[in-house]
Amino acid sequence: MTLEIGLLAAQLGTIALLVAIIHRPLGDYMARVYTSPRDLRIERPLLRLMGVDSAAMQDARGYTRALLLFSAAGAVVLYALQRTQQLLPASLGLPAVSPDLAFNTAVSFVTNTNWQSYSPELTLGYTVQAVGLVVQNFVSAAVGMAVAVALFRGLAARGTGFAGNFWVDLVRGVVRILLPMALLAAIVLLAGGVVQNLSGFVTVETLTGGTATVPGGPVASQEAIKLIGTNGGGFFNANAAHPFENPTGWTSLVEILLILAIPFSLPRTFGTMVGDVRQGRAVAGAMAILATLSVVALAAAELAGGGTAPQLAGGAMEGKEQRFGIGGSVLYAGATTLTSTGSVNSMHDSFTALGGGVTMLNMMLGEVAPGGVGSGMYGMLVIAIVAVFIAGLMVGRTPEYLGKKIGPPEMTLASLYILITPVLVLAGTALSATLPGVRDDVETTSIYNPGVHGYSELLYAFTSAANNNGSAFAGLTANTPWLNTALGVAMVLGRFIPIVIVIALARSLAAREPVPSSAGSLPTHGMLFTGLLVGVTVIVSALTYFPALALGPLAEGL
Repeated sequence: MTLEIGLLAAQLGTIALLVAIIHRPLGDYMARVYTSPRDLRIERPLLRLMGVDSAAMQDARGYTRALLLFSAAGAVVLYALQRTQQLLPASLGLPAVSPDLAFNTAVSFVTNTNWQSYSPELTLGYTVQAVGLVVQNFVSAAVGMAVAVALFRGLAARGTGFAGNFWVDLVRGVVRILLPMALLAAIVLLAGGVVQNLSGFVTVETLTGGTATVPGGPVASQEAIKLIGTNGGGFFNANAAHPFENPTGWTSLVEILLILAIPFSLPRTFGTMVGDVRQGRAVAGAMAILATLSVVALAAAELAGGGTAPQLAGGAMEGKEQRFGIGGSVLYAGATTLTSTGSVNSMHDSFTALGGGVTMLNMMLGEVAPGGVGSGMYGMLVIAIVAVFIAGLMVGRTPEYLGKKIGPPEMTLASLYILITPVLVLAGTALSATLPGVRDDVETTSIYNPGVHGYSELLYAFTSAANNNGSAFAGLTANTPWLNTALGVAMVLGRFIPIVIVIALARSLAAREPVPSSAGSLPTHGMLFTGLLVGVTVIVSALTYFPALALGPLAEGL
């Protein structure tokens, strides 16, 4: 155990150091991307093709309308690709995807969730993977960043009103940020042994003299953007536990770094765009504290190996790859559930009961530590608005954030933002748990594990879907008409209702004139405010989800 703790500490320290090194240049670069008055030569024909004048600004309604229509169109195209797969080239002889699964998968990738109720290598051909899934990996991540930047502009505006252009933000996010990073990451992953081919299914002879069918595919290119964009959908059913996606311990560390790179750099982008980098450091500090506490708690649960079988085996290694060990599995599980990635290098369903509960709690925090690409940052800023409101009540002053007074309209929007996801999670879990077809019908059941663990699998599924994470407790059979539909609805509402709220919040803040700070103003750039952010994040989640957790992972673990 001492060796495992040492390895985990070394890996965690390495990742923290690398994130600290890259967050400043990457954050500053992203700020320049979204504030530059000029389009790149490669961007101009794309904007002309869309009929977009990059100098024309949209109001909040126009920005929201463009975003929603673009996402809806993407879902329709991806659905159609799956339903006509047998007619497409490079389909590998695979049939069309069923209507309910095609719906679930389409909205899953459009919402940056990448929940997969299927085995990818046995369900989707290369055309659907590349033209459908990979494209959405890029654009859904760019949508999240665009919304975050819209909120940055609203906080930075000085009573001038909301102004932005969704199409410009989308194109710049893809062309200037995601594409270059994905290209570089794919080369690194290729060097590490991640496969990249179009070989289809190959029959090979095994060491025992038998035969096995091995799937290939353009894995490295999809792996790169699935991680950088905090998407998470794997090319193979085992995701990053598959040696073709994640061959060695060092490639696993690279993948964790790719997951965290943009989310931990966006606070720097925020600080630069609002003209005070200290504000970004305070937010990043809160994210880092929450992430560290989570990894420590997860490591403690897994290294303790609660239960008779793990203790006899010398560790909780069920569902974990030997090449990563407990430490590497814990670090990856923490990174992927603290962000909205959903990629896994171990099976969370096989974690100890309390360890699985920590991965669930990571998502229940609201995916803000550091959260998904864009979504984590705007989620944390909503919590910051709630935090300054609470602080204002404590000292008897009108709350302010970055010089903007926080009034009833802003608090109404922030409250709605915080409430929507828990409603989807708890209502979806409760409704599904009461349906006999989901719970206990022999022919159609989705929950094969009895008692509290089966409940935990269902709770995890709706937590993952509504928070747009995409990871799963694999014991749940989710490829049924009910769960495909219910989880799909949770993904759509959990993604786009908060986005609409955030853009409305940006509009409201942009219209407010900043007020000068005074002796009674709460500084929002120091350790006191960072601690307040951490406290509000934990308290809101604990009060909301503790009863549900008590019925599942806590009951099982204790």
